[in-house]
Amino acid sequence: MTRRLRAALHAVLLLAPALGVLALPARAVTRPDAPRLAPNAVSPLPSYVRRVEPAVVGLRVKARADAPSSQRLGARRAGSGVIFDARGYVVTVSYLVVDAQTIEAQLRDGRMVPALLVGIDLETGLAVVRLAGAGPWPAASLGDSRDVVAGARTGTVGMDEDDDLVQAASTIEGVRRFSASWEYMLDRAFIVAPAVSSWGGSALVDDYGRLVGVVSLRLGDAPFVNLAIPLETFLPVKDELIAAGRVTSRRPRPWLGLHTSGGADGIVVDGFNEAGPARTAGFRRGDRIIGVDGVRVATQEEFYDRLWRRQAGDTIAVAVQRGDAERVISVRSMDRYTLYRTTSR
Repeated sequence: MTRRLRAALHAVLLLAPALGVLALPARAVTRPDAPRLAPNAVSPLPSYVRRVEPAVVGLRVKARADAPSSQRLGARRAGSGVIFDARGYVVTVSYLVVDAQTIEAQLRDGRMVPALLVGIDLETGLAVVRLAGAGPWPAASLGDSRDVVAGARTGTVGMDEDDDLVQAASTIEGVRRFSASWEYMLDRAFIVAPAVSSWGGSALVDDYGRLVGVVSLRLGDAPFVNLAIPLETFLPVKDELIAAGRVTSRRPRPWLGLHTSGGADGIVVDGFNEAGPARTAGFRRGDRIIGVDGVRVATQEEFYDRLWRRQAGDTIAVAVQRGDAERVISVRSMDRYTLYRTTSR
């Protein structure tokens, strides 16, 4: 992941609510060289790394400088992905490839191959790209993330900016709901320690090297933890992403483009997406959101739960506290998929 992308994501994450995670002292994170072994030699890498390593790829992404996502994420990005299908389909994080014009994949055997953006699921934060070429490609074994509980031993495996493998023995520090400032929430997310530097799109695997999640973010202060998106959010919709470029079985969520923080002071407006409808609707930084469509909300999770009962295009009545006064701001929501480039088709 590029330094600019890391910095942009860190700035955004400062708006997210504290997770209350008690991170353990950082364990060793290593960058092993690609194995160059004599015939019949045994790799020094842990077995979970050996099993998933052939399916881990580095991704280099270029977007237009004027693309909606480029102002915050930069036009050039780098991260990881995992081949999950022998036809060359790769799962990664959506922020890495949204608005992508070109994508190149670095394979563990040293080859660099072009890839195409197949589809994005902005609700879960995952995306699919496809490697160019007939294959078959080395696909990761898929595990059942529903069996993952706090305390489970895992491994994190990804590629760094120099296309070197980065791997760490990790532990699930927590399994919980996660909400973030940019109208994003997972009902079930993994908190993983220690964090790795190449978090964006890295594989989270179980003891047997089976893929159980995709590492998305770095959270908190040093020693950091990672947020991983469970594979259970991806498997039911992967075929829709491949076929249609988005999940068509869900109605589009209404999106306002509000950035909020949630904590002891309630749900506070911290900023706006430059292309979102909330920017010109009358909100101010420091407004405290207290209701949606006449229903009181006290937490960021309640705000999202109530907002997402509507559908994209609806006009949403958001009640805010500003100083001593309460006011209702009506904002016409939109479908984010009409704003961002989410497929190369």
